[in-house]
Amino acid sequence: MPRRHDPERRQRIIDAAIRVVGRQGIAGLSHRTVAAEADVPLGSTTYHFATLDELLVAALRQANEGFAKVVAAHPELADPEADVDLAGELARVLGEWLGGDRTGVELEYELYLAALRRPALRPVAAEWAEGVGALLAARTDPVTARALVAVLDGICLQVLLTDSVYDEGYAREVLARVLGGATGT
Repeated sequence: MPRRHDPERRQRIIDAAIRVVGRQGIAGLSHRTVAAEADVPLGSTTYHFATLDELLVAALRQANEGFAKVVAAHPELADPEADVDLAGELARVLGEWLGGDRTGVELEYELYLAALRRPALRPVAAEWAEGVGALLAARTDPVTARALVAVLDGICLQVLLTDSVYDEGYAREVLARVLGGATGT
C-alpha cells in the first residue's frame, strides 16, 4: 500500500498535544491521546516523536511563541533609542498577554513548569527566558534584563496561581524599581 503524503501531520500532532495538555494537563498526555486528538494512526505519533519528552519539547517550543509574539508586536521594548517608559510598557504588554486567552497562558506555564520534572524540557524553558532577556538587554544591561524576566515570570505565576486580577500599576511599580527608578516612597 503506498504511503500517504501528509506534510502537515507533524504539526497537527504538536497542535493536538497542546490541546490535550490544555484540557487534561501533562498527566493526560500519551501517544494514544494525541493520536486520537490529531486523528492520525498511533504509529504516526511515535514516528514523529519517539518519546513523550520529544513531543513535549515541540509543544513547549510552540507554546513559548505566545509571549514572544506579544513582545515582538512591541519593537520599542528592544529599541534603545525608543522614548518609552520601559517599566510602563512592560507592564502594559504583560497585561495584554494575561488579558487575552488565559487558557493559552496557563498552558504555556504548565509546559514551562513541566521542566522541573522533565530535564529534556529545561533547555526549551531556558530559551524563553534567554530570548526575552536578550531582547531587554538592548534597553538595559544583561543582569537587569534577567531580573526583569524573573519579575515578569513571578507576577505571571502569582496571577495564574491565585486566579487574581492582573494589577498593571503594581507591575509597573515593581519593574520601575528593578530598573532603578523607584516611584514609591
